[in-house]
Amino acid sequence: MSRVLIAGESWVTQSTHIKGVDHFTTSSYVVGVGPLREALRSRGHEVVHLPAHLVPAEFPADPSEYDVVVLSDIGANSIQLAPEVFEQARPGADRLAGLRDWVSGGGGLLMVGGYLSFTGFEGKAAFRNTVLHEVLPVELLPEDDRVELPAGANATVTDASHPALGGVSGEWPSLLGYNRVRTRPGTDVLATLNGDPLVAVAGHGRGRSAVFTSDCSPHWAPTHFCEDWDGYAKVFGGLVEWLAG
Repeated sequence: MSRVLIAGESWVTQSTHIKGVDHFTTSSYVVGVGPLREALRSRGHEVVHLPAHLVPAEFPADPSEYDVVVLSDIGANSIQLAPEVFEQARPGADRLAGLRDWVSGGGGLLMVGGYLSFTGFEGKAAFRNTVLHEVLPVELLPEDDRVELPAGANATVTDASHPALGGVSGEWPSLLGYNRVRTRPGTDVLATLNGDPLVAVAGHGRGRSAVFTSDCSPHWAPTHFCEDWDGYAKVFGGLVEWLAG
């Protein structure tokens, strides 16, 4: 059993309703971590979820109490800019540097795709310009890296025998988009989507890192992928177990 921290995968949505000359707003809070959390728990892992709105204040400067850290749909700013730094202009911990050093020392890092992963929507995820970029098994693009696949596309498995895929077999359900990245030397690409890396893994120092460049929940991962497919738990369970060594 591994102890896993998942940071991100929640959001607040605000809608404006206009009815003639009158209007009002409503807000909702959505948690998208459910499929991933339940998949990992089903394989015996202890999962701690740190919602996106708590990441700036509570992301650990030293993640050594965890075996694996998962970043999913949470941008670099949320990790780097703690309230004392952004609001009070006081020096604080460089938490991305701490995460990089933790991986080098033996930790396992997984980045999952989304609008605020990798480079992200309009470049706002911004991991390419941080020290964490050197830990990832892939090279990030300098521009908006999203590839939308509204008609859906199926993954191509390139190394089914690798333990990080958890023994999954057969055709994968279609996905609706991903973040485009480039492979680095020394990286093992285990699955591709639309000809680009979907699952890639590599060692870094004494630790390991991996990416899943599509989503772990809607909209890029439809329910037939993240809820109905029994391979979902195998893939993400395999990644976490490989990362934990």
